[in-house]
Amino acid sequence: MSSNGNLTAKDFKTDQEVRWCPGCGDYAILAAVQSFLPELGIPRENIVFISGIGCAARFPYYVETYGIHSIHGRAPAIATGLALSRPDLSVWVVSGDGDALSIGGNHLIHALRRNVNVKILMFNNQIYGLTKGQYSPTSPLGTVNKTTPMGSVDYPFNPVALALGAEATFVARSIDTDRAHLTETLRRAHAHPGAAFVEIYQNCNVYNDGAFDAVRDQKENRILLLHGEPVRFGEDGERGVRMRPDGSAEIVDGVATDELLVHDEHAETTSLANALARLSHTPHGPTPIGVFRDVERPVYDRLLDEQLERARQEQGEGDLGELLHAGDTWTIG
Repeated sequence: MSSNGNLTAKDFKTDQEVRWCPGCGDYAILAAVQSFLPELGIPRENIVFISGIGCAARFPYYVETYGIHSIHGRAPAIATGLALSRPDLSVWVVSGDGDALSIGGNHLIHALRRNVNVKILMFNNQIYGLTKGQYSPTSPLGTVNKTTPMGSVDYPFNPVALALGAEATFVARSIDTDRAHLTETLRRAHAHPGAAFVEIYQNCNVYNDGAFDAVRDQKENRILLLHGEPVRFGEDGERGVRMRPDGSAEIVDGVATDELLVHDEHAETTSLANALARLSHTPHGPTPIGVFRDVERPVYDRLLDEQLERARQEQGEGDLGELLHAGDTWTIG
């Protein structure tokens, strides 16, 4: 710890050897998180990272906080229990696209719809990395690898659209190599009361190298979402996004500013955010980056606490034994 008692990025680095493939995008995300955490002003013992299974799931070993390397796909469920029982903690979930959207899909959507006070970082590399390159729930149609030598016939999930469909109150997307944007997105996610979902494009240079080059390396393809601003992009802002009569969004060139869609991340419904999410199902061209939605809704643990307090006021302290033997009971043997 630094001499003045303030935490630094170094204080969030563990003594564990970081074991990802050289060049993996996870390194950049880890460095961004370790540099971001000190500004929260939260003691390390009040921060918890929970992961499932996969390359991303090694994350808790490398951050000097409390951590749980849990069960495949179940990190949101475990994080829910912790967030409800310890509302004083800052609870983060780190997951990959396979862990979060395949075996863990059910747990993910329920944590989001309940608005549990957890921050979910989903590293999306569009492949199963740890198990050597099988197609994942976000792999593009036609993905060729060992398990699909003739190409995958599965249509992929759009993670942002999925989170919006689950009525998540905070939904964002960032990129592993854009340190400034990723840090600001983490800041926004932490400040949000309730569930926050952040998809992070993360390059797997061994099994799916270059999947996001169109937006990682070509900044003119990043449609940067700024609240209250017309949606423009391109080297000189010459391109933009406007709404069609059917409510979908389209990319246009050389259109007057007053015809462009004005981004509203606080919109009560998800219609505008969904239209933006569907502009690019897989990032092979112009792709929205930033906060799609940020709205307020009662947080799950607070609703639960209010319910328990109301029950105590109306009924007094409960009797567990009486509750277990209430109604129809049977004695066996």
